[in-house]
Amino acid sequence: MSDFKSDLQSDFRPTLRPVLGAKRAIASTAIKLSPLPEGTIIHVLAAPGAADLEARLRDLATGDIRAVSPGQLFIVGEHPLSHADMKALLAALEPLATGVDQSQGRVRIRIEGKMAERVLAKGTAVDLSFAAFPVGHSAATLIGHIAAHLTRLDGQVFEVIVLRGFAESLWDDLARMSLEFQ
Repeated sequence: MSDFKSDLQSDFRPTLRPVLGAKRAIASTAIKLSPLPEGTIIHVLAAPGAADLEARLRDLATGDIRAVSPGQLFIVGEHPLSHADMKALLAALEPLATGVDQSQGRVRIRIEGKMAERVLAKGTAVDLSFAAFPVGHSAATLIGHIAAHLTRLDGQVFEVIVLRGFAESLWDDLARMSLEFQ
């Protein structure tokens, strides 16, 4: 009976419609706003001061690492992990950290172009200048009234991670904030 139960759980994921699936990229010469694939987002929580957490995650993770706060990181991937791969990754984090699969609960949006900083500056108090917010830097912030996680992926490229229930609202806000540059 236990084999049957584990087979049933092997790759079960609820099928949710992509929140931004009907949204088309908004693009001009100055700005591009696009939904990103709903792949994998794992929230990793460790004891404060856990030694070499980020280095260990780089060895284990199949995605990119995004700092959230002391002792907290996101592992972000373009594709969903199978149940077996997710289970193996979460087990490998122990006892240093605990991982929580947030893949069905968070959505990613990409904003890029020469006016990306100016669009985002309309909604957040984070200093987005390259000197203060270099490539690879992340911040938990508000964009308008919506809590978001912002990362600079490249010189003029940002990723915004937002809770699933706020994704459409944030998309609409970002689209409005970028109107003057379209």
